[in-house]
Amino acid sequence: MSRRTLFGAAALAAMTPRLLRAQEPALTPILFVHGNGDHAALWMTTLWRFESNGWPRDRLHALSFTNPLARDDDAVAQPLRSSSEEARSELAAEIAALRQRTGAARVALVGNSRGGYPIRNHVQLHGGGAEVSHVVTCGTPNNGIWDWDANPNREFSKRSALLQRLNAGETQVVPGTAFLTIRSDNNDLYAQPDGRYLGRPGVPTGVGHDSPELRGATNIVLPGVDHRETAYSARAFREIFRFIAGREPDRLDVVPEERPVLNGRVTGTPGGVQTNRPVAGATVEVYRLHPNTGERMGGPIHAKTTGEDGQWGPLAVGPDWLLEFVVAAPNHPITHSYRNPFPRSSEVVNLRPAAPPAQADREAAAVVRFTRPRGYFGIPRDVVLLDGKEPRDVPRGVAAGATAVARLPASEIGRPVVGVFNEERIVARAWPLAENRITVAELTW
Repeated sequence: MSRRTLFGAAALAAMTPRLLRAQEPALTPILFVHGNGDHAALWMTTLWRFESNGWPRDRLHALSFTNPLARDDDAVAQPLRSSSEEARSELAAEIAALRQRTGAARVALVGNSRGGYPIRNHVQLHGGGAEVSHVVTCGTPNNGIWDWDANPNREFSKRSALLQRLNAGETQVVPGTAFLTIRSDNNDLYAQPDGRYLGRPGVPTGVGHDSPELRGATNIVLPGVDHRETAYSARAFREIFRFIAGREPDRLDVVPEERPVLNGRVTGTPGGVQTNRPVAGATVEVYRLHPNTGERMGGPIHAKTTGEDGQWGPLAVGPDWLLEFVVAAPNHPITHSYRNPFPRSSEVVNLRPAAPPAQADREAAAVVRFTRPRGYFGIPRDVVLLDGKEPRDVPRGVAAGATAVARLPASEIGRPVVGVFNEERIVARAWPLAENRITVAELTW
């Protein structure tokens, strides 16, 4: 059977639920809100799953906060970091834009980690319930990450002014808006009774594994998932979907398109602080790769220098192509980002140039960073192999590390380096650090 026929059958399978539900009311627009320091791209696979279950693409939107990192003290201005009110205000503008674009009276909001705070702030304290039908917080530390004297007014402190206001009542929800929380049983590093993951091992945090729960909400526990998997995993998708849709999804897998179109922005780190501010003057080249070796199959299939909006695309690709994105941005290392196939179109293929090498990396001739943006590496929960070995720099126990690093000698520059995470495998190639080049092998799932 030809590839065209295969993808035609897949497309028909995806369309069938839509045809069967053609008489249903318009589906609720959904706005997805990322966590601290993150960006819209983390919701990419979730968007694909919604689309594969018949949700119109134009009724799905993931935002990127301009300054995604929280202040050390919510009341004290800090360069390139956002206050809780700035985040809420940016969210409110996105809600208004989504409602205007779709004509919907109300939207659903889904937030991971810190992303749940501006959602609750808007709905509970600023009357946003009138325009929000559903709220889902995924791994959000709703009752704080710690309850001690240090950093008492950081958003994540149980004593912060924000959480004191949000959690003051007998209920933590509002009438007329449906609330769902999704948490791990004991594998979320930001919902731990011990301060180990906050740099204070043996010191009680004053909160427990149930910190993400809300009084008055539907509270769901997904055993074994980590902090990010409470939002971005297939298991979390199932709970998010059926809570908003009122029915089970037809599928958890992603239906491929015949010719996906990719786009996104290059963003940077002014002053060493990670932001989602677009980078102008970044050169982006994209190469198609051989699936077994990571070698380039000819010259670039796309090349562009970004303008003020930071957009690097669009680019049409095959749903089974492995790709290398080469990003040369001012004041950043040249980043060779290796990616597994994109089965569907996406507007949030955002490219963040790699941070400069850490001190421990500078003696190496080549550095390969193996990353998992939509979850953490949990050993022994997961199979994690980098260059044929289990990485030593990934914490054991509670899933807490999203990056492993391979450091190679000069004799091994240019060779393929394989990363394995459970059933996903990615092949990258080592580039010379002496040329200010860093390799990033980024997992999709």
